Amino acid sequence: MPLALNNGDNMNIKITPSPLSGSIEGIASKSVAHRALICACLAKEPSKITINTTSQDIEATVSCLRGMGAYIEQQNNTYYIEPIKDLPPLAKIDCNESGSTLRFLLPVICSLGMNAEISGRGRLPERPISPLKEELIRAGASISDEFPLFVSGKIKNGDYSIRGDVSSQFVTGLLIALSHLDGESRLKLIPPVESRPYIDITLSVLNNFGAQIKEENNTFYINGGGFRGVEVSVEADWSNAAFWLCPGVEVRGLNPDSAQGDKAIIDVLKKMNAEIFHNGNCFKADVSHLKGATIDASDIPDAVPVIAAVAATAQGKTVITNASRLRIKESDRIASTVAMLRSLGADAYETDDGMIITGKPYLSGGTVDSFNDHRIAMAAAVAAAKCKGDVIITDANAVNKSYPDFFKHYNLLGGHADVL
Repeated sequence: MPLALNNGDNMNIKITPSPLSGSIEGIASKSVAHRALICACLAKEPSKITINTTSQDIEATVSCLRGMGAYIEQQNNTYYIEPIKDLPPLAKIDCNESGSTLRFLLPVICSLGMNAEISGRGRLPERPISPLKEELIRAGASISDEFPLFVSGKIKNGDYSIRGDVSSQFVTGLLIALSHLDGESRLKLIPPVESRPYIDITLSVLNNFGAQIKEENNTFYINGGGFRGVEVSVEADWSNAAFWLCPGVEVRGLNPDSAQGDKAIIDVLKKMNAEIFHNGNCFKADVSHLKGATIDASDIPDAVPVIAAVAATAQGKTVITNASRLRIKESDRIASTVAMLRSLGADAYETDDGMIITGKPYLSGGTVDSFNDHRIAMAAAVAAAKCKGDVIITDANAVNKSYPDFFKHYNLLGGHADVL
């Protein structure tokens, strides 16, 4: 049956194992796109943002920004954006399942003094917004205790602090909001700070929009006053590129100097004995002789499922550590990654903050649950390429969250995926 995953129906995919190879253009970075769209809607002038591939999460942010009063027109891959001018009496904000959308926009809504009703679905209402919520309330906002969140009140410039080990998305939301407010602010990060590269992505985007931020001793000094309009193309996504680089596919269009933390997938593959070929913005790995390694996942949590997928057929033992924050993603990604691998016959088990995987030449195949998690569905497809028997992925439409064309591209690269 032809692949048609761009809908909300539960859908199962059957994969007949086949090696993946070839070359593909990297899709736009979801992380960069979220930030750029939000900044554009807060700018003083219109912006034009090119995003070569959309997804449910990006569309959730676009929908929310429209609900907040921005005018966004999409023509093919280009978004023409007129910033927010007049606030609606009550903004209806549906974040769908996008944690980034919720955590980025909550401080922004409070900086605008907007009355809003924020809803979401899936695991989103269960995902933490503390201590961000408490810091916003301390600064003058009113936020209800349960979903949907009812938000009112306006925060002002000044001194803020936030723990750095819960979610880098809290830091991003505050940096955007405080850069938008007039006047000077200070944002202090309470160590330890995890997922620092995602904060660096935010600083890069804010700089492009004209924000003035200096950093010293875990404190950001922000000279607020808003953003300028820009014309920009969103760079390719290293997070999704990892799902092709790990099985040995060439990915084009990747920025080697990107602030994205998941470009560290190259270093991880090197550590696992892969040979890396790099020509300009094209990257490819020879993964024919992968070996187990110890991987610190504190700055690359999104790459863990696919690293685990290829570790399952690498020689020796792979130990993934410092990944405890994966337990509060779209699924408990430590538990769901291990469950996915074990369903395919892998030797894998959980630890408190990660997992241990002992590789074998091939996996057996079987039926795996995506747990409605896009990264689990895609990692299962990568693991399926090294299975002896067929693999069925349930609720495979979860890939729509970040990469709707994943299985289409999977087949173009030599895979055999069919909708059941």
